[in-house]
Amino acid sequence: MTSTLDIPRQEGPQDRPPSYLDSPYSWFRLAVSVLLGTLGSAGMWSIVVIMPQIETEFAIDRAEASLPFTLIMICFGLGNLIVGKLVDRIGITLPLFVSIALVTGGYYLSTLATDFWTFALIQGLMIGFGTSVLFGPLMTDISHWFDRRLGIAISAAASGNYFSGSLWPLALKDIVENEGWREAYMLVAVILILTMPLLALFLRKKRPISSHVIQETPSARETVRQPIRLSPGALQGLMVAAGVACCVAMAMPQVHIVAYCADLGYGIARGAEMLSLMLAGGIISRLASGFIADYIGGIRTLLLSSLFQGIALFLYLPFDGLMPLYIVSFVFGLSQGGIVPGYAIIIREYLPAKEAGQRVGLVVLATVVGMAIGGWLSGLIFDVTNSYQAAFINGIAWNVLNFVIIAFILWRTRALRPAMA
Repeated sequence: MTSTLDIPRQEGPQDRPPSYLDSPYSWFRLAVSVLLGTLGSAGMWSIVVIMPQIETEFAIDRAEASLPFTLIMICFGLGNLIVGKLVDRIGITLPLFVSIALVTGGYYLSTLATDFWTFALIQGLMIGFGTSVLFGPLMTDISHWFDRRLGIAISAAASGNYFSGSLWPLALKDIVENEGWREAYMLVAVILILTMPLLALFLRKKRPISSHVIQETPSARETVRQPIRLSPGALQGLMVAAGVACCVAMAMPQVHIVAYCADLGYGIARGAEMLSLMLAGGIISRLASGFIADYIGGIRTLLLSSLFQGIALFLYLPFDGLMPLYIVSFVFGLSQGGIVPGYAIIIREYLPAKEAGQRVGLVVLATVVGMAIGGWLSGLIFDVTNSYQAAFINGIAWNVLNFVIIAFILWRTRALRPAMA
């Protein structure tokens, strides 16, 4: 049966983009969003840097030491879903200030924790949930301010997360090694409370209600950018499954590279440098994938990213020398940065615009569930095998599943977004 989403939108005067789309203010708003994401996403990456010290201080094994990251990702995912629905209704400003309070408070309270489970719960409930506002909801908000450069706008907004991952580990590694993780966390709390509230004030302007991509018709709730031979529910379900699979695979290097380097005798600082290099590569690939998606569409771009991530994961198997690990980590970053924003681009291309917040939030929830499972599962595999080789193989298998799902979605596509003139 043909979905109502297969009805193509007719060109007409109403299709001319409103003046606020792709405007100078749109680009300014995007720049502020990237800065907020860079600052506020520290918690997703600082926990990776301090994992070896948490393991030692609280006398726990590697799987348990991975649990704070797992809780961060679970609450991050739930926050994307909950706040995504909220942003569809009230905008981004109020959620941003709640986010700032949670993240800064979480860093401060973490320094006071005296037992592992108190520390872990603070990471999840405060830092994880607070950070969620700075990913999917920010991507959704900025998507309403762009048309011709939608792909690059969404990918750039998502890149704040990776800018954070490339900068914070480098900034904190020496403090963590020389003074301890509590001092590092206190410093982060001070920096965030002094900078983020001012930046959030620049996003107070609400988007106009009218939009050329939202046109009510008798036969469809909303028109969409592209037709596809899948119902909205089926497409959403497939992207949820793909999101879990891609990020179980992605979690192995991102969550465990610091611990992996420590086990190999290279130390925490070298691992933090590899994580930063990996995420610097992710920034490049996120921006490049957004640019490419504006020409060939989100689905094909996502399929290419999935293929390259699988190849990069395989490269970890034969190489464990210091310099090869630097190179492979950078290659891995170059391969996978476009995957998660790719889902948001597909949603804005193939699904109703006014539901973007909750739909993006649901897929982001799936990806972070994948990261949470992958981070914990890789630690468990290490505990059982005393090696990360099997964990890398596990990641490759999940990546194959992701590739197959995206290939199926592409097969069901009738038309991709036409190339821009």
